[in-house]
Order: sequence, then structure tokens, then C-alpha cells
Amino acid sequence: MAAPSLEHERTDRADPTHVAAVVAMAHAASPARGSTVVVAVDGRSGSGKTLLGTAVAATLECPVVHLDDVYPGWDGLADGVELLTADLLEPVSRDEPGTYRRWDWMRSRPGRVVPVPTSRLLVVEGCGVLTPPAAAHAAVRVWVEAPDDVRRRRALSRDGETYAPHWQRWAAQEDAAYGASRPREHADLVLRTVAP
Repeated sequence: MAAPSLEHERTDRADPTHVAAVVAMAHAASPARGSTVVVAVDGRSGSGKTLLGTAVAATLECPVVHLDDVYPGWDGLADGVELLTADLLEPVSRDEPGTYRRWDWMRSRPGRVVPVPTSRLLVVEGCGVLTPPAAAHAAVRVWVEAPDDVRRRRALSRDGETYAPHWQRWAAQEDAAYGASRPREHADLVLRTVAP
């Protein structure tokens, strides 16, 4: 059975209809493990995950963890997913507080440890949160997508020329992660954002 799909012309904020759909699913969901409902928002770079994840967490009044804060550098997509799982999702699945180590992008080294309190709901967003091993913890699986040219324009507009030389490098990691696990096919909800 295919996941329901909604389309939205993106502006600088998440579409309230998308937010409401994810929030409704979160309220109706049972935890995949432990007693915390983990809402996982995935999709390729520039698709709109961060806007959506932030808005959903604000509406649910729960913590949100952005994988952009966890990836250990430009080659760290797979390692970021492993770190998120070991340091945050595994403890949460045992009803314990989790943590993540924030990556210091300016110095290209690990930064401070950020505690994440226990909560009935938790939003995690970023490339790879619906790939193994993190996907096993997701009670609500959301895939966000947009056309490639739109995604690239958004990402470069957001991150400037810092990201430009790394676009293809990161895309290759997405290809590897998504080709192996095909998270879009296993999503509970597919959301499309189509405008710049």
C-alpha cells in the first residue's frame, strides 16, 4: 500500500496542512520501541525536512533533533545515523534520556554533548533517519521531497557557497543510503514541496 501523499508550494515556513497531517499521525501512533513516539522526517538535501520537523516539534511541544547537528563532517551521513541511533535512539528506546554530540562545522571536529530529555514524543529530522539502524525506532515515518533543481537552489540559498563544493559529494552519500533501504517506499506519509 502506498503512503498518502500531499503536495505543497513551499515558502519560508512549513505548510500548516503538512504539519497537521504529521501531528495527527504522531498523536495516533504507538511507540516502535519503549514509550516514546519517534517521528522521523527524512528526504534529500533541500527538500524541506528542517522546516517541517521544527514546526511539527513546536506544535507537539516536544524535543527535535536535527541530524545536521550530528553528522561528523561532509562525509558523515552514514556515521551520523549510527551516532544518532547509539547515543539518542537506543537510550530513548529504554526510556532513558539520550544525548548527541554536536558537530562543530567551523572547526571540523566534535563539539559539546547535548542532552535530550525523556518525552512522550520526539522528532528527529535529517537525511538518513529512515535508514537502518535509525529507522527501526521510528513510529511515524515521513518522507519529504522536491524536484532536484528546487532542492539544490534551496540548499545553496540556505547554506551559501559553503555547501556548493560539497553538493555532489553529499548527493552520492544519499544515493548510497537511499538506494540500499528505499525509505520513501516505507514511509507512512510522503510530502512534496515544489516551490523555491
